[in-house]
Amino acid sequence: MTESGGQEQSRWITTVIMSMGLQYQQWIRLLLILQRQQHRVRYSGSVEIGSVIFSLSGVAFILADIQDLVMRGEEQFLERIQKFINIHRNSFLVLSATLHGPQEWNIIFRIQRRFLGSNLHIIPVHNTAETVKLMLTIAKMTSKLCADDIRYKMAMTKAHIMENSPVWKTLQEYQLHCN
Repeated sequence: MTESGGQEQSRWITTVIMSMGLQYQQWIRLLLILQRQQHRVRYSGSVEIGSVIFSLSGVAFILADIQDLVMRGEEQFLERIQKFINIHRNSFLVLSATLHGPQEWNIIFRIQRRFLGSNLHIIPVHNTAETVKLMLTIAKMTSKLCADDIRYKMAMTKAHIMENSPVWKTLQEYQLHCN
């Protein structure tokens, strides 16, 4: 982001690995949105069905519709999630539902309780556009270049705050008077 205009100078483009099963499900819109934004999309038959992997960022998402989960059986799905988090160090479960009512929140709670303490992060979403936006945001923020840039900006902000803080100045003056 530039300081003056607040617009991105260069677009962040990455390669996305999607499971072969995704291209035949309702997540075809996900593919179209990613391709429209000029991300490179590759398919793999060796990754878990429903998964989207950002290999350069080291994050993996497994996408699921809560209604499909209810119809197909929760236990089988939980086994898939366990396999997924055993493979991927930084994993996210993206649960889609048009409306997150009591039944959907109950399912999310049961999944959270089952995988408490693991490396699984659960994110409820409502639509494909929201899903793509959150996946790209997480992948971008965890990519090496962006993470280094964020660390640098945070260090500069901290230094600026410390230099201009009246509390910091008072502490420095106090330290001078004590010595």
